Amino acid sequence: MLRELSIQDFVIVRELNLDFSAGLTVLTGETGAGKSILVDALGLVLGGRVNTSVVRPQARRAQITAVFEPTSAAQAWLAEYDLDQEDELVLRRVIDAQGKGRAYINGAPTTVTQLKELGERLVDIHGQHAHQSLLKPESQRDLLDEFAGLSGERREIAQIWQDWQQTNEQLERAQQDQRVVLTRQEELEWQLDQLDKLAAQEGEWVTISEEHARLSNGQALLEGAQTALQTLDDDESGAQRIIDLALHAINPLVAHDSRLQDVAQALESASISVREAKSDLNRYLDHVDLDPDRLSQVEDRMRALFDAARKHHCEPADLPAVRIRCQQALEELVQGQDLEAIRARQAELEAAYKKVASRLHTARTKAARKLGESVTAMIRLLGMPDGRFAIQVEQAQPGPGGSDRITLTVAGHDGAALAPLSKVASGGELSRISLALSVLASEATRVPTLIFDEIDTGVSGAVAEKIGELLRQLGQTFQVLCVTHLAQVASCAHHHCVVTKEKDAQGVYSNVQSLSEASDRVEAIAKLLGGVKLTQTTRQHAREMLERVGTV
Repeated sequence: MLRELSIQDFVIVRELNLDFSAGLTVLTGETGAGKSILVDALGLVLGGRVNTSVVRPQARRAQITAVFEPTSAAQAWLAEYDLDQEDELVLRRVIDAQGKGRAYINGAPTTVTQLKELGERLVDIHGQHAHQSLLKPESQRDLLDEFAGLSGERREIAQIWQDWQQTNEQLERAQQDQRVVLTRQEELEWQLDQLDKLAAQEGEWVTISEEHARLSNGQALLEGAQTALQTLDDDESGAQRIIDLALHAINPLVAHDSRLQDVAQALESASISVREAKSDLNRYLDHVDLDPDRLSQVEDRMRALFDAARKHHCEPADLPAVRIRCQQALEELVQGQDLEAIRARQAELEAAYKKVASRLHTARTKAARKLGESVTAMIRLLGMPDGRFAIQVEQAQPGPGGSDRITLTVAGHDGAALAPLSKVASGGELSRISLALSVLASEATRVPTLIFDEIDTGVSGAVAEKIGELLRQLGQTFQVLCVTHLAQVASCAHHHCVVTKEKDAQGVYSNVQSLSEASDRVEAIAKLLGGVKLTQTTRQHAREMLERVGTV
């Protein structure tokens, strides 16, 4: 339930702080005083659209704050988004003169989309032009689905429809591009065949490069190893003989001077190292490869790897990775061009769509019968004693909302045939039907606060009394706010607020006064009945209207 509404610098409102209670609250006042501006402000704080004209002239920004008593649905939504849950729920919207704004829930910054989602669980606003939307086919379908509680099915079929259409487009593209794709497929298959024949292995380029370096320098390696071995092993001047002679000269001297011990050990180690080097060189010379045929083979392999790398614009060492990429690209291409698989998916989605559409059709048909009977009963209380209302549910072309065409029909008097609203309903009849539908749809959704903005336009007299009684009755279950210009409706309210347009040195502004005294209520109703100049007869009539419903 809405507890408070605070408005600052919004259109012609400077600053207002309004408290609201349960039951039916009416807002009355002269045309242009700002009655609907209050509804617009509430709509904005509930996530409505913004334009730059909402900020009062000369003001930097507009700010609207609404305080609600949170419902269980609102608490569940807050928990889902990990927002603070308190005893009261505070929504705030700030808009600057450029139309940019910020939104807050319980003091935490949030998105306008989240504000709107939460607002839909708190308030249901029926604007003064709601009856005009009844003439639109999509609005008629939405209204029936809302009454039937089919939001889940609508989301499900919309998703299936989207997937189905995407699959249809995929199939069409696949068929149109098949020639191009086949050319690309042949190209990939040829490349993959060449790479398979080449059979480049991971690390092969490094290994074969080292082998080529060894084979291409084989003669130099042989001659160098032989020279080194001769230098170490020459009988007359070889390193081995020289070191051994030096060792032979030092060893006897160690016994006379221990300081030569380290020299003797060093010469011993050097002698051992030279022997090991000679042994290694002998083994190397026994196995050194000077095979020109092998060198030719290695050069041919390197040339093949290099040529392939040049064709694929990569390094020779990257050829194995290139082959993997070609294989993956080919698999994806073949999979994407699997027309049978796409057709199978298309058929699967079509079947799923028809299944949900059939379920929707059955639910809509049942709800249409129930809603039609309820609206018929209500409009007969609202000045259409012989009126009949029915909702036709007919098969139509598939779409994101199902495959039904929903048509609201009415017969204004006994014996008349049912016909679409757009062809037979007058403005007054549309208003009454719209009110009935709004009330019944609101009862189905169980939103705690209902707002009706001049939805009683086009009616008067006894019908207006019935509308007032209906709204008062609705106020026993819901919190109802109604902007009205009818005394018959205003007299049925539990609470009455008067909106006036004031003027001072700073300009024109709106003001709202909550009427608590019975005499003030009588005066306000009398003004609705008789205009600016009131008579005792007008005031007495106003008092009688209030007494009739027990307000005074």
